[in-house]
Amino acid sequence: MFYAYLRSLVMALLWVANGNTHYHHQDRILPVEENYILVAPHRTFWDPVYMAFAARPKQFIFMAKKELFQNRLFAWWIKMCGAFPIDREKPGADAIRYPVNMLKKADKSLVLFPSGSRHSNELKGGVAVISKMAKVKIMPATYAGPRTLKGLLKGERVDMNFGQAIDVSDIKRMNDEGIQEVSRRIQAAFTRLDQETSAYQPGKRLNILTYLYRIPLGLLLLVVVLLTMIFSYLASFVWDPDKHH
Repeated sequence: MFYAYLRSLVMALLWVANGNTHYHHQDRILPVEENYILVAPHRTFWDPVYMAFAARPKQFIFMAKKELFQNRLFAWWIKMCGAFPIDREKPGADAIRYPVNMLKKADKSLVLFPSGSRHSNELKGGVAVISKMAKVKIMPATYAGPRTLKGLLKGERVDMNFGQAIDVSDIKRMNDEGIQEVSRRIQAAFTRLDQETSAYQPGKRLNILTYLYRIPLGLLLLVVVLLTMIFSYLASFVWDPDKHH
């Protein structure tokens, strides 16, 4: 429940900040009853929110670097939203075991950025191995739009595009060749989606008059955010998300 609330709250903030978001081919997203791995190039700090919101009511778990869990309040928030810590230097077996178990036994899917960073195009093997072990498909998506907060606030157009699900069941072994083939399929899907998105209306910005009602709504949302932060900080002392997965 808190996941859905926080997802809606952050999306409301993004709408107030930008309000020029367009979703494409949501019909390609797999049914809510089926678990999958939602993958995309990591291009901004906010593209995970757009991805999760577009695929609602499906809920997701997320890999997050362990450094993000150092702040008590933020750590509680992202844990409540399904994030689990990963040591990027020494990932360990849990980096694979935990998401595989969740995909098999829970009703939540996995959001994963196979590039491993916001500025790298190198596809990692983790998504291939998890997909094979959990026997789930890979759902590709791409974000196109502002990559700076300034561009977001100026109302630059945001496009979230979804591709056809990738089935890796035909790949017998996830050795170097198998992982390379999965990476090739994912990268090909990203390229197709970016080409599709480029045909949409680039550069079209939001009418500035919309700020007449978006600014008051934004102030109201900031009050809601403050109250949510107070509640979350107090709740973090009595509710441990790790014990209720």
